Amino acid sequence: MPAETIRWGILATGDIAHSFARDLALVDDAALHAVGSRSLGPAQAFADEYATEAATPVAYGSYAELLADPDVDVVYVATPHGRHTEDVLACFDAGKAVLCEKALTLDAASSQHLVDEARRRGLFFAEAMWMRTNPNIRKVRSMAAEGACGTVTHVRADLGFVAPRDKARLWDPQLGASALLDVGIYPLTFAYLMLGRPVELRAAATLSEQGVDLAGGATLRYADGAIASISWTQIGWPDTRASVAGDGGRLELPSPFHHPQSFTYARNWEADEIAEPVTGAGYAHEIEEVGRCLREGLTESPLLPLDETVEIMALMDEIREQIGSRVG
Repeated sequence: MPAETIRWGILATGDIAHSFARDLALVDDAALHAVGSRSLGPAQAFADEYATEAATPVAYGSYAELLADPDVDVVYVATPHGRHTEDVLACFDAGKAVLCEKALTLDAASSQHLVDEARRRGLFFAEAMWMRTNPNIRKVRSMAAEGACGTVTHVRADLGFVAPRDKARLWDPQLGASALLDVGIYPLTFAYLMLGRPVELRAAATLSEQGVDLAGGATLRYADGAIASISWTQIGWPDTRASVAGDGGRLELPSPFHHPQSFTYARNWEADEIAEPVTGAGYAHEIEEVGRCLREGLTESPLLPLDETVEIMALMDEIREQIGSRVG
């Protein structure tokens, strides 16, 4: 890998690809080199939008052409999660490092397969769970681990929105539609970051006529007695906040908790607002982390650990089995 600029290829041109590209432009020593779509028109429009005075990204009218570009150092896979297994394996076949949008796949077995393939081939691989790299999330996690709340007894996290009816991937089970996979993964990951793997999980949900989970919640119990309460929805506007509480205080994350600009540390009758600087919308921090790993020759990121990605996917499998959600 080059010691200077990391050259990114973006596979697909949907909304999340645009968010990623905007933050990519804010990262030193990283550049959008190329973009691929299933036809040339969208790829060219995307490339033109993110052109700079120095260069215009190369536009490719197929994913295969993007992956054949020898100057692409790493690929950001921005397709819907129902396509991730196919697209990531194609990247691996081309010898490319990969940052794949969450959820990594539709189930833990598929995620483990991708992890095994990346390790077998010696290629960098990570799930783009950008929340994990947010400086404020990292600070909350470290403070909780260091005892800022005393003994942690409860974690709460809630996330959701009203999904547009014209976005088929959010409603069609054949396309991997699942509010849990789309947004519930954030509250679940937050609970995991603070408390680890639970010993017991109980979930409930509202399903569509097609078996898609539209809204749900779960209570997680841990070996030390701590409890996590999480919820998710694509049919309402919840408060989208999170907190970590214990016998010595509380850490509160404002809405939207999964990419906070600040948080509050409360104990007794005192409260302090703490703000760690965030670059752009927050995607920049995962981009920086991938660049660091590539320069240091790492094939896995300690901030985006693959084994934990698979373990969280297994928890989502358990939730979907309990609620009877149909995906794929």
